[in-house]
Amino acid sequence: MRYDLVIFDNDGVLVDSEPISNRLLAACLTELGHPTSYEDSIRDYMGSAMHRIHDLVLERTGKRLPDDFDDVFHARVFAAFQRELRPVAGAADVLEKLAVDGTPYCVASSGSHERIRVGHRATGLDRWFGEERIFSSQDVGRGKPAPDLFLHAADRMGVAAEKCVVVEDSPLGVQAAVAAGMDVYGFTAMTPAARLADATQLFSRMEELADLLT
Repeated sequence: MRYDLVIFDNDGVLVDSEPISNRLLAACLTELGHPTSYEDSIRDYMGSAMHRIHDLVLERTGKRLPDDFDDVFHARVFAAFQRELRPVAGAADVLEKLAVDGTPYCVASSGSHERIRVGHRATGLDRWFGEERIFSSQDVGRGKPAPDLFLHAADRMGVAAEKCVVVEDSPLGVQAAVAAGMDVYGFTAMTPAARLADATQLFSRMEELADLLT
């Protein structure tokens, strides 16, 4: 194993949530008078913490999202997760291999702790993630593309940044990993490879990841 810690992004890497959440985010923003297509949401908000969505809408329109926006959006997302969410194909096999090999791993997500846990319970991935392996942008002052979340996860797991590798599918996440001084493998299942060009290496199927890590 080349690394002492594997840090997974969650949405789009472990759980196939990006199509669901971006569809609903586009709908919520459009309802509030901010016309947004699914493609717009993927391009502008994929990998973002909620505060960045608020900041971008305010910057672009001069209007603030309602105080209850996060609660309304998450209620819709969590309900959809219960109906539709699936693990990313091959993710469970990668986690199983890391667990069998005794390789330390964790998840560091822009999503809230509740969102991470809801998604893991809905997909059965919770068996691999105890509390000590879950880190959220809620834990730090700045979300991705700042390096804070990945550095926080590495510190809590007791591993130096240069000994970590991040698995990411968003440009913001790749930027954050690079800024943290970590290698990063860009997952191109949903994101065009050109948008993840700063990654250490790219891969398109989760089955490829185990070989990349060794």
